[in-house]
Amino acid sequence: MADKRATAIAGTVAAVVIGAAIAWAGSQGGAMIGGAPVFAVAVGIAFLVQWLVFVPSFLMHTERYFDITGAVTYVSVMAFAVFASGAVGARSLLLLALVVVWAGRLGTFLFRRVRRAGKDVRFDSIKQSLPNFLMTWTLQGLWVSLTLAAALGAVTGGAGGLDAFAVVGLCVWLIGFGLEATADRQKGQFRADPANKGRFIRSGLWALSRHPNYFGEIVLWTGVAIIAFPVLGGWRYATLISPVFVYLLLTRVSGVPLLEKSAEERWGGQDDYEEYKRTTPVLVPWLGRKAK
Repeated sequence: MADKRATAIAGTVAAVVIGAAIAWAGSQGGAMIGGAPVFAVAVGIAFLVQWLVFVPSFLMHTERYFDITGAVTYVSVMAFAVFASGAVGARSLLLLALVVVWAGRLGTFLFRRVRRAGKDVRFDSIKQSLPNFLMTWTLQGLWVSLTLAAALGAVTGGAGGLDAFAVVGLCVWLIGFGLEATADRQKGQFRADPANKGRFIRSGLWALSRHPNYFGEIVLWTGVAIIAFPVLGGWRYATLISPVFVYLLLTRVSGVPLLEKSAEERWGGQDDYEEYKRTTPVLVPWLGRKAK
């Protein structure tokens, strides 16, 4: 028990330290407000919002507001950065619009899913523990900060007008957003059918990838990084970690590994599931797909 508490505390401290590092890098040469870098203040807001909502959530031992808080934080932090920087130009407004659309759809989708299920099973073992629950909320602050880093770097550095990078990035974002939204809708419809209870989905986009929604997520944040790229400079190039972070988070930490383990526990050894694993790539459609 003591080891778990120590690990949670260390994770919380590490998240804050990493957040401070990206705040420093992204602030170099960027806009200021009241003598403080807008980028750094934006990162501070991302963490502060999580900690404020954490308090009542822990007292009530509920994770119900975790996902919606993350979505609201994305929008709030991005809107603050745009208007506090005075960067109300075409590129900044485009980046803000993309974040609002993405966060609004995903946040609403996840909040409704938790309400229907009554809980999020990911939190069953941690919401009773203050260190573990606090670490989870703190990590969400880091998640928001790193995911938004490239967009924040562009906005606070003087984003300017649109160009070829903006057009290409928008096209990439639209592809990723379409994949994620379609995959979520297909899975929702599949689960809503009583005939599919206890079964796994392997139709639609899920026939091309075992996690097409996560693939779409990675693609759309790559699009945001492309839009931001031409107006970054110096240490602010470090903010291009955004899509890399999303990829590592979803494929190495909280996304694919947990769901693959859960699926293996439920359907591992069944002929149809073993065939699905053999013929369907984990993430990127057609990449690594074996012949039937």
